[in-house]
Amino acid sequence: MLEEFHDIRFPPDISLGARGGPQRKTQIVVRANGQETRNQQWADSRRRYNAAKGLRSINDLYKVIDFFEERRGRLHAFRWKDWADYKSCPPGSHIGAQDQVLGIGDGVQKAFQLVKSYGAAFQPYTRKILLPADTAPVVVAVGGVPGAEFVLDRNTGLITFAAAPPLGAQVTAGFEFDVPARFDTDTLEVTLSAHVQGSVNNIPIVEVLI
Repeated sequence: MLEEFHDIRFPPDISLGARGGPQRKTQIVVRANGQETRNQQWADSRRRYNAAKGLRSINDLYKVIDFFEERRGRLHAFRWKDWADYKSCPPGSHIGAQDQVLGIGDGVQKAFQLVKSYGAAFQPYTRKILLPADTAPVVVAVGGVPGAEFVLDRNTGLITFAAAPPLGAQVTAGFEFDVPARFDTDTLEVTLSAHVQGSVNNIPIVEVLI
């Protein structure tokens, strides 16, 4: 884990009211006949949020200032809970050991990366999950059977089994996870309208690679 990462979560009660989601970068060239050529410039999506909408009180404002100062603005990354997408299953469902396919056993490989797939029929997108959360257990199944012994690295999302899954056995998992993120500003512009009321119009948060 990079020294620039602090293994701490942005206050989840504030991120609950945040606005944002995945961003992609696509280059579009329109030809003279009106047809388009579209090129994907990022292999992976990058999430952006604005935490300002989650502030409900002067105490919330203070918590953000406190968190911002300890992170030194944009310098140190942290964990962010995306309430719209923080489970291996839909947010309103319970995680299960067969939520996501991590790979197929070959009798030799012991380490498997946590991933989450989006879509199914056309071109599913597979996202690496680097920060499994400690708010729920990671449950794993090999060949549909839970109970295999494994070690989880919560700072990489890597699962290492005590014994390699047998040839042809599907490895699946269920989990909760955080997004590695940082502030996308070095300035918090705070407005105080009274001793017990205040606001910040913009608290940009951006996903990072770690």
